[in-house]
Amino acid sequence: MKLALFDDWRLGVVDADAQMIWDVTDGLIGPRDSDPFGAGWWVRMCRDFDLVRPKIDRLVASSDARPLSAVTLRAPVLNPGKVLATASNYGEHVAEMREVVLDRVAGHVDGLLLSFDVFLKAPSSIVGPGDAVILPSSEVENGREIHHESELAVVIGREASHIPEADALEHVLGYTVALDMTVRGDGDRSRRKSYDTFTPIGPWLVTSDEIGDPGGLDVRLEVDGECRQRARTGDMLVSVAGIISYASAVMRLDPGDVILTGAPPGVGEVHAGEVMVSHISGIGTMRNPVQIGAR
Repeated sequence: MKLALFDDWRLGVVDADAQMIWDVTDGLIGPRDSDPFGAGWWVRMCRDFDLVRPKIDRLVASSDARPLSAVTLRAPVLNPGKVLATASNYGEHVAEMREVVLDRVAGHVDGLLLSFDVFLKAPSSIVGPGDAVILPSSEVENGREIHHESELAVVIGREASHIPEADALEHVLGYTVALDMTVRGDGDRSRRKSYDTFTPIGPWLVTSDEIGDPGGLDVRLEVDGECRQRARTGDMLVSVAGIISYASAVMRLDPGDVILTGAPPGVGEVHAGEVMVSHISGIGTMRNPVQIGAR
């Protein structure tokens, strides 16, 4: 099932051909606040999806769909308590950072940046699948490179704490596409990745039962038609299940939390006026233009 948030953060189901959308907001359990800061209903939906799904299925079967082009898609997550990102999880990306990128953008190679780990990004950096990424003018004027990183993202359904890897995927509600935008250089990684608009997510969330093995997906990113990133999620050094298990040993993962699973090779600089098109097989495509922020 493809779950979407649209217009004033209503809940929708997108058809298999990504042409139509059903409004299934009435299938939610409990009240829904149209204010996006009132995210409790979304967290409950993530947690209780098995209870909500039969009502959603009945609404899809009994109501009329609208053209997807007639609505505005939002990010298919809502005020998550945490956005976790994963560092150094594709071998070829580690190599490109060690051999090319870090020396150019920082003047030295920091071994800590080349080791697998997880770190936090600000949830306020999330924007939707058609929204612009705004480059901070101060960083651009200082000559900093700002890079794209197209990644598979995980949305947690069931609370997870100290979860064995073998059980980790049972705690996943679904998967979506994300960009982990990054100001390259020295300084705290979380800060450099947390500017407003630096985490586009979309176009919708595909439930875990529809995806099956998250290690069998193709990730691709184009900038103005040029293919920059192309990889298979099975090339991750640590699998999706391994990331969840590792993170849950440090912090409790709550329903609605988002995990970015790491950048494939091919990261590179973007400039105002360009358009990034991110695609993951079995999920979908999002298109984010790049703009420069006000001084």
